[in-house]
Amino acid sequence: MGTDARRSARKTLGWPARARMDNDAGSEPGLNDPFEEAIDDALSSLPAELRAAMSNVEIVLEDEPPVGRSLLGLYRGVPLPRRTSTYSGVLPDKISIFRGPITRLAAGNADRLHRQIRHVVLHEIAHHFGISDERLIELDRY
Repeated sequence: MGTDARRSARKTLGWPARARMDNDAGSEPGLNDPFEEAIDDALSSLPAELRAAMSNVEIVLEDEPPVGRSLLGLYRGVPLPRRTSTYSGVLPDKISIFRGPITRLAAGNADRLHRQIRHVVLHEIAHHFGISDERLIELDRY
């Protein structure tokens, strides 16, 4: 399987509902996809003020991280505190949640899978708010 095919199946999730399906690989997750449910649960767990403060960001469910990178999730974009008055007309920030590594880490345990997805989603959202890995470590939230 080529690199592009391996990472091509992705689902863009919007708040509060899923926005659209991009699935080039043809494997559509079921209606009760545990990843989607856990992502929705993680977003729902945020205080309303934080959810409202999230701006120009999409959450994308992908099969695998970029080749050579051991990641469970990835934030790409301009964190909220770094946005200035010139921030306009840009593509949304992107939070990628990687199904493969999280599934392997959970090792078939549904509760662990749900907890891990929630942790990764909240971790990447923290980056959207400008919180670094170093600060997350200091807060014991890495």
